Amino acid sequence: MSPGEDPRDRALRALAEPRRRAILQLVAHDELAAGEIAAAFDVTRPAVSQHLTVLKEAGLLTERREGTRRLYGARPEGLAELREMLDDLWASALDRARRTVEADRGVADDHHEEDTG
Repeated sequence: MSPGEDPRDRALRALAEPRRRAILQLVAHDELAAGEIAAAFDVTRPAVSQHLTVLKEAGLLTERREGTRRLYGARPEGLAELREMLDDLWASALDRARRTVEADRGVADDHHEEDTG
């Protein structure tokens, strides 16, 4: 990660690639060996390895060695900041929508009062 780079930006870039999202879904609940992950895709093992590296560097995967195998698992903490950002965006969007509806109702109520008043 470059100095000053927001970790959420790196996570978003990592998740922009469909295979990386699929890898995260594969390891969401259980650790899998690199070979098991690679077997789920119709790409070369080096390509899968590169995807694993990007996900790991983005803080979205854990990696541990067990003998000669490397096991990968999802790192929920890596998604926590991203989820917080998305929650904030969602809350802001809902607040804007609420204000718009309330403003529209105010206009509609004003017109209704003029029609009946």
